[in-house]
Amino acid sequence: MKTHVKALIVGGGAVGTSIAYHLARAGWSDVMLLERDELTSGSTWHAAGLLPLFNMGYATSHIHDYSVKFYKTLEEETGLNAGFSVVGNLRMAQTQARMDEYMLYASTAETVGIPYEWLSAKDIKDRYPLVHTDDLIGAIYHPTDGYINPADVTMAMAKGARQRGVTIERKWQVDGFEWRGDHWDVHCTKMVEKGGNLFASDERIVIHAEHVVTATGNHAPRTARLLNIKTPAIVVEHQYIVTEPDPALVAWRKENGEHPVLRDADARWYVREERGGWILGPYEDNAPARFQYGVPDSFRADLYPLDLERIETEYMSFIHRLPSSETVGLKDDYNGPICYTPDGNPLVGPAPGLRNMWLAEGFSFGITAAGGTGYYLAQMMVEGEAEIDMAALDPKRYDGNWMTTEYAARKNEECYSHVFILHHPDEEREACRPLRTAPAYDMQKAEGAQFGQVNGWERPNYYGPKDAPSNFDHDSRSFRRGSWWQYAEDEAKAIRETAGLIDATAFTKHKLYGPGAVDFLDWFTCNKLPKVGRINLTYALTGAGTTRTEYTIVRDTHYEFYLVSAGAWSAYDADYLRKAMEDWTAAKNDPTQWIIVEDVTTKYGVFALAGPKSRDILAELIRDPQPDTALSNKRFPWLSARDIELKMCPVKAIRVAYTGELGWELHHPIEMQRYLWNELTAAGAKHGMKLVGARAQNWLRQEKSYRAFGTELGRDATPLEAGLDRFVDLSKDFHGKAAMEALGIRSKCVTLLIDGPSDADPWGREALYDGDEKVGRLTSGGYSVAFGRSIGMAYVRPDLAVPGTKLSVRMQCQLWECEVTEDSPYDPTNARIRQDG
Repeated sequence: MKTHVKALIVGGGAVGTSIAYHLARAGWSDVMLLERDELTSGSTWHAAGLLPLFNMGYATSHIHDYSVKFYKTLEEETGLNAGFSVVGNLRMAQTQARMDEYMLYASTAETVGIPYEWLSAKDIKDRYPLVHTDDLIGAIYHPTDGYINPADVTMAMAKGARQRGVTIERKWQVDGFEWRGDHWDVHCTKMVEKGGNLFASDERIVIHAEHVVTATGNHAPRTARLLNIKTPAIVVEHQYIVTEPDPALVAWRKENGEHPVLRDADARWYVREERGGWILGPYEDNAPARFQYGVPDSFRADLYPLDLERIETEYMSFIHRLPSSETVGLKDDYNGPICYTPDGNPLVGPAPGLRNMWLAEGFSFGITAAGGTGYYLAQMMVEGEAEIDMAALDPKRYDGNWMTTEYAARKNEECYSHVFILHHPDEEREACRPLRTAPAYDMQKAEGAQFGQVNGWERPNYYGPKDAPSNFDHDSRSFRRGSWWQYAEDEAKAIRETAGLIDATAFTKHKLYGPGAVDFLDWFTCNKLPKVGRINLTYALTGAGTTRTEYTIVRDTHYEFYLVSAGAWSAYDADYLRKAMEDWTAAKNDPTQWIIVEDVTTKYGVFALAGPKSRDILAELIRDPQPDTALSNKRFPWLSARDIELKMCPVKAIRVAYTGELGWELHHPIEMQRYLWNELTAAGAKHGMKLVGARAQNWLRQEKSYRAFGTELGRDATPLEAGLDRFVDLSKDFHGKAAMEALGIRSKCVTLLIDGPSDADPWGREALYDGDEKVGRLTSGGYSVAFGRSIGMAYVRPDLAVPGTKLSVRMQCQLWECEVTEDSPYDPTNARIRQDG
C-alpha cells in the first residue's frame, strides 16, 4: 500500500470518487482514495439518485449542470452503465408565487445554459394524463435531467479514476491528521469486519500526503474534530417510500416510455418511477438531526426506524396528485441520514486555518453535486482557482466562534423542511434567532426594524410599522415588490433628501500593526497605502489575479492600520489575511519585520450616518475645541479618518458613505452603543433623519456604481474587469498582479437603468441579451429613487460596456429594455459627498 501521495481523498462515496477522478484527469498522477468501509456505504447507497438542475445559486447551478452532462459520458469512457435515466423533470406550481419563483430561477438557468420549457396545466394533462392538474397553474420542465443509480455512477467514477492511475483502498479509517510544514501525516487504521460490524485492527500506517481532501459525508463532525475545526455539516433523517407497481403507470409506459420525475413543490415532495411503481420523497417538518457528535461505530449502511406518521400529509397529497396510486401498496421504505448545512449548500474549498487541507462536506444533494464538485474543486487545487466563483460554498462561511453544534443541528432541521418552501430572494429564516445582537438591537426592534441575519448577526433590513405583527416580514416577502418595498423606498429617499442612520456593526474589522505592516500590506493589496489619517479602498487578489477581498484601510499611525471588510465574510477574510501574512513573513525571513493582526469585529460597533443633513446632526454632538470647523472639509476632508468625541462616546469617524451622500462611518466601543444610538436618534429627529436598513442601502450604492463583494466582486473577475482601475496601482508589485495582467479584460462591470415591469425589480441574477444573443448576467439589482427606474449591475462583453448601449434583461419570462449608463450615474462628480459646511 502506498505511503507517499500527492493527494489523499478520504471518503468513498459519489463525491469522493468524483474528486479522485477529476484530480487525475487534471494531471495529478499520484492520487489515493481511502474508504473506511465499502464504496457507496454512506448516504450514497440509499440516495434516490435524483439529478435536479433547479437551484437558485449561480455556482451551484454550474455544479449541477456539469454533473448532468458529465454522467452521460461515463459509460463510453469506462464501459460501465451509470444507470442514468434521462426522463426529464417536471416541477409543478399550484400558485402564482411559485411560478414567480420558477421565472426567477429560469433567468439564472439561462445564464448557465440550462434548457427548460414552460407548461400550462393543460399541457401537463395532455402529456402526462396520470397527473391531477385541476389545482395547478403550470410547471417548468427540464428535458435533460432525470435520475441515476447512485451506486452505479459511483462505481463508474471509481473505475474511471483507477484507469487514470488513482489508487483506491477500502477498509481503512483515518484516525488523525498532522501537518508537517510541507505535507500531512495521515494516521490510518485497518478495519476488519466481524459479525456484521466493523472493528479497528492492530494494523496501522501513516500516509504522507501533500494535499488531503475530506469527503466523509455522515462522518463530517468526527472529521472536523480530528482537524480541530468547526463544521455545520450534520445529518438529518430523510424518509422515502417505494410503492408496488401502479397498473396505470405500467400501461402508460408501454405507449410512452418512462415517466418524468415529478416535483410538487407546494406539496413538498418528489416522485419518480421505480420498476413500475413510484418512489415518493417528502421534505416534511420535524425531521430530526442525528449524529451531531459523530456516527456510532455500529452504524454502517444502516437506516433509522420509520416514522411514517410524520409524512402522512405529504403521502396524502401524493395520492391527490397521482390518483392511480391510491390503491397501490407500499413495497419498501427508507429512513436514512442525509447531510445538511444551514443554508443547504455544501462546504467546498480550503479548510479554515489549515494548509493543503480541502473540504467537500455537507452535501444534501450529493449525487447531483458530486460530478461538478470534483471538477471545480480539482480546478481550485491544481490551478489555484476555479473558472467560476466558488465563494458561496466556501467552508469558512460557518467558521466563526459563534457557530456551535446546537446551532448547526437546529438550522439543518430548518433547512431540510425548507427544501420546497418558496425561496424568496428576500427570505429570512427564523430558526436560532436572534443569536448575535448588537447592543442597539432592542431599540431598533422597538422602532419597527425587520432583521436579516448576516454571519449570525441581526441586521435591520428595513424599518416597518412599530406595531407590526411577528409575521409581518414573512408575509411581506415576494418575488416582486413585497410590502416591505415602500418602507425601503422611503428610507432611500430620506438619505438622498435629509439623512439616514444605518447599523453596520456586522462589518469585519481587523487591526494590523508592527514593523512589517507597511511592506506586507503594500504587497498584499493592489492600491497605494493611505497616508496617516487617511483611508483607501483597496483589494487583495487571489494568486490567479482575481478579487479575493475588498478592504477599506484606515492608517492610524505609520505602522498601525485598521482594516474594514464585508460583514458576511469575517472568517473568510480573516483566514486569507492570516495565511497571506504567514507566507509573506516566511518569504522575508526577517524577525525584525514582525506583524500582529487582531480581529476586533466584536469590539467595535459601527453606525453609518449619511445624507445632506448628516453634518448638522453630528455638529450637535461633537465636542471639539473648534466645533464650528470640526466637520469642515478643511479639518475633516472626504476619505479621511479622525478620532472624535460625540458627547461622552469616543468615536473613530471615517468620512465615507456607501450610499454616495455626505456621511460618516462612526466606529465606537460596542459597550457604548446604546448611549450613542440614543444621542444620534435624538439629534437626528430635529433634522428629519430616518432609520435605514440594508435594502435601501443596497439600492443607493448601485446608483453610485459601488461594487459589492460577493456580487460584483469575486474570484471570477479582476479589479480591472470590475472597472476599479483607479484603485489599482500598476506602478508597484503586489500579490496576483502578473496573473491579473495576463488575464486581460474578458468582461466589464457596468451599471444599467432598466425599464422593467411596474411591480417588480431585478434581484441580481437575471440574464442579459443583445438582441437574441445572451451577453451577460446581472450581479445586483433593485430600484433607483433618483431615476425612478429599476437599476442593476452586470458583467458584459467589453464592446458592450459603453454608456448608451441598449440591451435587454430577462424578468418574469419577458425581455425588458435597459441601457448601460455612465459609472456612478447619480452625482458622477461626487459633489454631494464632498460638500463643505
